[in-house]
Amino acid sequence: ALKEKEFNLHHSNLMTVGTQAAVLAGLDITMFIEFNPPDNDVWGAGLTMIPRFLKFLYYITITSAFCANMIVVSQTTTLSVLGAGLALRGPDGSMMTATDGLYEERTSVFSTFGVGLACTVGSVVICVWLILHWEAALCCMLLTIFTGRTIWMNYRRVQKRFVFDESETVDFSDIMDGPAAIQAIPFISRRRKNGLLSASKGGHAANGRKVSAAKKTNSMPLEIDVGTDDDTSSSDWVQQSQRLLKDQEVKKRRQKSPKEQIQIQTI
Repeated sequence: ALKEKEFNLHHSNLMTVGTQAAVLAGLDITMFIEFNPPDNDVWGAGLTMIPRFLKFLYYITITSAFCANMIVVSQTTTLSVLGAGLALRGPDGSMMTATDGLYEERTSVFSTFGVGLACTVGSVVICVWLILHWEAALCCMLLTIFTGRTIWMNYRRVQKRFVFDESETVDFSDIMDGPAAIQAIPFISRRRKNGLLSASKGGHAANGRKVSAAKKTNSMPLEIDVGTDDDTSSSDWVQQSQRLLKDQEVKKRRQKSPKEQIQIQTI
């Protein structure tokens, strides 16, 4: 149950990042297609290389942002589909494998998302110089740089607040390998239960063999180890069966009519 909750946590985090990356990818492709800067001649005859260089930086930056966000979208989608399939339909221990895989892959997903976000904000710093006068472009550039710095400072502050040592994380080895190891109780068929019920009456199983005592285990004291062989059974199960038979006999006696009780007393 704990691993399932951890898997759902990582899966939800990756899906959130993937959704935001898809939104940013749509914004980036719009900024790439709909952006129409003025001609280079507007800057003057001797300054044509400046807008040309700015356009080069802008389109490289916005294309990098779009590609980074698309990588995040594709990676989170792949992790969601394959990770969930392995956790739910894989062999024994697949839930732990899938959870650890999502935890390890999240580093690359978050890093790529950060690159896409930084390139998106950086493209705004460049485009303001292509479409605005220098006074407005300077103010917009400073505001954009302040926004980018605020995003980075908030990230560092939140990271320091929630940072933890990986060596102190929850380890399931104490549960799986410790003295209080949780062991699964094997399934008991109906035929075997009938044999145990008959053994509770006569002290023998259905096949005529005596009921053997339960094996000692290192598991929890409340668990009952009934063995794996059909010829063996647990003494605790026999005692429970005897109690059930006694309870059934008491109920039958209580359900008898008063006339039958009088006849029994007369006899």
